Amino acid sequence: MSRPATIRSASLPWTRRLLLAAAALLPAAAMAATPVPPPPELPAKGWILIDSHSGRVITSRNADERLEPASLTKLMTGYAVFHALQSGKMKLSDSVPISEHAWRAEGSRTFVEVGTRVPVETLIQGMIVQSGNDATIALAEAVAGTEPTFAALMNQYAARLGMTNSSFENAAGLPGARHYVSARDMATLARAVISEFPQYYHWYSQKEFAWGGITQGNRNGLLTRDPSVDGMKTGHTETAGYCLVSSAQRDGMRLISVVMGTASPKVREDASLALLNYGFNFFETKRALARGRALATPRIYGADGGEAALGLREDLYVTVPRGEYGNVRIAIEFKPGLQAPLKASDAVGKVSALLDGKIVAERTLYPVKDVAEGGFFRRAWDTVASWFA
Repeated sequence: MSRPATIRSASLPWTRRLLLAAAALLPAAAMAATPVPPPPELPAKGWILIDSHSGRVITSRNADERLEPASLTKLMTGYAVFHALQSGKMKLSDSVPISEHAWRAEGSRTFVEVGTRVPVETLIQGMIVQSGNDATIALAEAVAGTEPTFAALMNQYAARLGMTNSSFENAAGLPGARHYVSARDMATLARAVISEFPQYYHWYSQKEFAWGGITQGNRNGLLTRDPSVDGMKTGHTETAGYCLVSSAQRDGMRLISVVMGTASPKVREDASLALLNYGFNFFETKRALARGRALATPRIYGADGGEAALGLREDLYVTVPRGEYGNVRIAIEFKPGLQAPLKASDAVGKVSALLDGKIVAERTLYPVKDVAEGGFFRRAWDTVASWFA
């Protein structure tokens, strides 16, 4: 998820030749570029709109300001719970005991009863659909033993994702002096949930959930207002205002909007929809390069065969104004003097997508597969050759 480090190529002329050759990898422009008007102004404390595949920020305002997240916090709670499920630490069918601490939770509730045991899958739906603080705390205790320990785990995951303006004190989103996020960090988190745990994402589009004879609807009104919206989470306290993380998919393009600190549920929905419509109307996202494809085959000193294919470990997507995709150019750079052996996990360069000379996307370059050393004569010959390289 993080931006790869810049790695200089062996020489500028070689980089230029790769740039011109790689341009043929992309299709020609299918239509004239669409003029892009300024983004909408929104009545919110902070917001951001990103593309989920490329990660590119389309527009933002106060995106790094530390704001109260309210129940947007439950996106991080869910992320940690999904990791526990993925690792096998818990199963959806496991029954979780409801503690008095969970039962006494303030705010929105799923109405689980103290002393009972409730399936993990039920608690997840209570957390996501109903925004139940009691269900959320029960999940936190199931994963980490206590809610404070779970909060420490949340902060570790935030650090791993690069959420530099976020701090969590609790699992449910109650106000606290050291409980805050930024709009950019929430977009980063939402993107991670979508990409890492697609098997659980369907709960974010669930419109209602019943437990104990009580049916509660999802507070995300965009799920009924726009069929392309399929998530993710609302939040509200008096001090935080009304917040909403939304995700929508149209024609294979997925956008994530974060709106924080509005005056009402309708305002947060209108603002979110304005961002999503702006992104879909004036931008497009395409997969420029597929992972695992050989993009360059440079000299590898000491390698069996003397060279090796380099490629990407993840697809390279680009988000550009509509009609500009045919003008995107690809620059492939790799470290000089590469030597075997190399592992497929060794970073050896970078691939950049450029539009009008500006980088719009980057990915790290790796060997397509492990590169073994050659025989004695190959190594000896390449050792001498490297002296004159």
